[in-house]
Amino acid sequence: MDASPSRIELTPLNFLRRNAQALGQRPAVVHGQRRFNYAELEERCNRLATALREKGLEKHDRVAILAPNIPALLEAHFGIPMAGGILVAMNTRLSKGDIEHILKDSGSRLLLVDAQLKDLVDEADTPDIETIVIEDNGEDDDPYEELLAGGSPDAPESWLEDETEPISINYTSGTTGKPKGVVYTHRGAYLHAAGVAHEVGLDLASVHLWTLPMFHCNGWCLTWGVTRAGAVHVCLRKVEPDKIWDLFDAEGVTHYSGAPTIHMNIANHDKAHPLEQRVTVPTGGSPPTPALLKKMRELNLHPIHLYGLTETYGPIMSCSWQPQWDEHDLEEQARLLSRQGHTYNGANLVRVVDDDMQDVQRDGKTVGEVVMRGNGVMLGYYNMPEETEEAFRGGWFHSGDLAVWHPDGYVELRDRSKDIIISGGENISSIEVEQALAEHPA
Repeated sequence: MDASPSRIELTPLNFLRRNAQALGQRPAVVHGQRRFNYAELEERCNRLATALREKGLEKHDRVAILAPNIPALLEAHFGIPMAGGILVAMNTRLSKGDIEHILKDSGSRLLLVDAQLKDLVDEADTPDIETIVIEDNGEDDDPYEELLAGGSPDAPESWLEDETEPISINYTSGTTGKPKGVVYTHRGAYLHAAGVAHEVGLDLASVHLWTLPMFHCNGWCLTWGVTRAGAVHVCLRKVEPDKIWDLFDAEGVTHYSGAPTIHMNIANHDKAHPLEQRVTVPTGGSPPTPALLKKMRELNLHPIHLYGLTETYGPIMSCSWQPQWDEHDLEEQARLLSRQGHTYNGANLVRVVDDDMQDVQRDGKTVGEVVMRGNGVMLGYYNMPEETEEAFRGGWFHSGDLAVWHPDGYVELRDRSKDIIISGGENISSIEVEQALAEHPA
């Protein structure tokens, strides 16, 4: 730590420490009949951290976890870096081969695994990794609870010396080969969590339902962002619309996130009804269709279209609603909302550039590549210096996404550069093809 009293290293771990002191008795976590306030959540994270050190964890050792959206996964986002380790939250939908690759590539020395997912790692050739099973029942004989019981309720001494040290490694989906490790820093996680909390309007009165997997870019950094706001984490082991509607009513949910298919299933469920509370719905991937947008609004569900990549801590851009859009018809509103928008309020820069790294015209027609620079960009690919250098050429992160820049400053994706269809010598966007198919009356 710098000797100057004017500086402290930025880390999202401070969000939890502060809330345990200032908001200790406020609810923090809901998981079925299990509930923790912020003081209890911090104690559990302290116990995890100290127990890991008791097992010999050294600074920057990697600790992997394979679990759905349960308290243990949330606690890992704090407890593992508190111990000085680096969190590796793995996608539960990956193949056994990809999971084994991640365990080996990251060099993880310990694995926390949910009991229902243990078969995904049972055959992995990773004999040097100690495995601890999470039964997720809160009982004393749960191996995970036994691990916590062996730790101290007091916070361990911080080993963080530089805020640019790694806090987590998130692996890409592996659609173009083996998953690549993307390194996030304490500083980046702190600033991005603050940015996403601001963009989606989280505050002390917020109740966030975990429909978005926490393993996706550390839950778009909302694992830390919801905590920053002092809001409530409602855990959800499985995305089931029936259960979701029960939680909307029982817990007063104000926020949930996910892809359009989730919103469609929720909006069309038999239990769907207009909610008393306004629910903000950050959505990634493709935007809601006009019909879905209308249905969601009738239910008091209000989507915010976000855009980002694993390499940008999840969403780095937001299509903020403008008051003048209220005057447009539903079709035009849906079209405006379908754009990726502008950068977060987190000191990030986003441009659309041509092959010479010059900004394209803001005419909504000229196509260029989306490039980013700022606090919300990864430190680099884990143990892949050449790939990192290529991604950062020219001093900007190259997304590989093609877009236009509108006169109002909003960016709109056209395609991934590798997905452009060439027909008759013309470039055709696969996104435009998908939109045309979705709008076809057949």
